[in-house]
Amino acid sequence: MDFIAGEVVLFNKPLTWTSFDLVNKFRYKLSRKLGVKKIKVGHAGTLDPLATGVMIICTGKATKRIDEYQYQTKEYVATLRLGETTPSFDLETAVDGVYPTEQITKELLAEVLPTFIGSIQQIPPAYSACKVDGKRAYELARKGEEVLLKAKTLVIDEIELLSYDLPEIKIRVVCSKGTYIRALARDIGVALNSGAHLTGLIRTRIGAFTLDQCMQPEDIDAFLDKEVISTEE
Repeated sequence: MDFIAGEVVLFNKPLTWTSFDLVNKFRYKLSRKLGVKKIKVGHAGTLDPLATGVMIICTGKATKRIDEYQYQTKEYVATLRLGETTPSFDLETAVDGVYPTEQITKELLAEVLPTFIGSIQQIPPAYSACKVDGKRAYELARKGEEVLLKAKTLVIDEIELLSYDLPEIKIRVVCSKGTYIRALARDIGVALNSGAHLTGLIRTRIGAFTLDQCMQPEDIDAFLDKEVISTEE
């Protein structure tokens, strides 16, 4: 593989890692293996630290294709806890509200979930990388400051109920760039006359790239040993 000319490498981002943690680790190991001080490395489609799954990393001239990959359809498997909300809409922050779940049935979910399919308006989470007056929204939110974000138009192609075990449900979501699954969880909770937040999120696909094609960070050394040597040969 010619990493300087440009390659696309797929990773399964680990839990608690930021997207930049993964990029930095790969860049460091790659530059050392190639014996160069600098090499372009970037990623397509940020994942929250509490999410795992498909991460596309591009090197060299392939970094010019990052926008192309970012705009491709994404698929997620999300676990939602119903009846509770958190300020971040996931497990980053503590529960701040408790709501009834007695009214929630499989039949109600079968009615509610399809209402999110199509072009929808979604207000991003305050705990997000959206910018407010030049600052990241999450920086303001973590300081306890009020964050007001405008709704964005996005597209949900598919929502499928995978499991139902109250207070938790698992759903599969196919969606466009810019979709916050945390915000979708919030809105589903509201639509159920309850509350909801994410307790787990896996990105299973970006375009044609799927989770079963991804390597783990601990595989980097063996991968580079094989691919860099084969290039030299």
